[in-house]
Amino acid sequence: MEYTQLIAQAVVSGLLKAGIYSLVAIGMALSLGVVKILNLAHGDFIMLAQYLSIFIFAQMGLDPLIAAPIVFIIFAIFGFGIFKGLIRFAIKTTELNQLLLTFGLSIFLQNTILMMIGADPKTIFVSYRNVSLSFLGTEFGFGRLIAFLIALIILFALFYILKNTKFGKCTRAVSQNIEGAYLIGIEAERIQMVAFGLSIAIAALGGSMLSIILSAHPTIGLEFTIKSLAIVVVAGFGNIYGVIWASAVLGILESMVSTLLPGGTGLSGGVFFLLIFVFLIMAPIIRKR
Repeated sequence: MEYTQLIAQAVVSGLLKAGIYSLVAIGMALSLGVVKILNLAHGDFIMLAQYLSIFIFAQMGLDPLIAAPIVFIIFAIFGFGIFKGLIRFAIKTTELNQLLLTFGLSIFLQNTILMMIGADPKTIFVSYRNVSLSFLGTEFGFGRLIAFLIALIILFALFYILKNTKFGKCTRAVSQNIEGAYLIGIEAERIQMVAFGLSIAIAALGGSMLSIILSAHPTIGLEFTIKSLAIVVVAGFGNIYGVIWASAVLGILESMVSTLLPGGTGLSGGVFFLLIFVFLIMAPIIRKR
């Protein structure tokens, strides 16, 4: 394969990854922007959604894409309950307490799955999982394309809701100034609860999409927590609209490293750590200018 074709393949693969990464990271951005909490258990809800999608497929025969609305509703309710029982108290304390709480929740969820299901990866084989498509000399999986397109539809629907609905306007008001939102009669805590539940539910949709292309195991959530954090850092904390381009940058860079460098598959995971490091150093310098 020629070098230019390798680059084209890496770009296409990176863009397809970016759709899923956007869907996964948008929930963390929403949680940070509206609820003002960094949820270190974010990826573990993705992991739980993978397992639930696999369970529904095994017991009912429902394709994860068809079962996605069921998963969304279950995790939205789950998110509301976690906010009511834990998060609404944590956001009134220090950032350290918030991090410790969500980190503890992450460990609890991982170990619960480990005890109940075990450490062996769980995989489902839908009819289109191994189907490949070709476009201008590049190849990609049909499952990844479907997941990418559904992710884009969900993201643009969310952007429309945030920009054009009463709930979206209230959400932006709470994100910008929670005290001011209270003063003009917005029930800020209810908005935060809905936003947190929505962040968990959207992450769960990402888990449903991932279940058709990746195996589920108890620690896979950590990987996506780190990737989501890297995307949010690059996009800007709480910047929901910047998540798409940040996901594209990270997805393409990850694919470039994996495709073009010797032993790149093992090195590609470090791209996210490197970009967090670079952006945290460069952001203050850029702001001063």
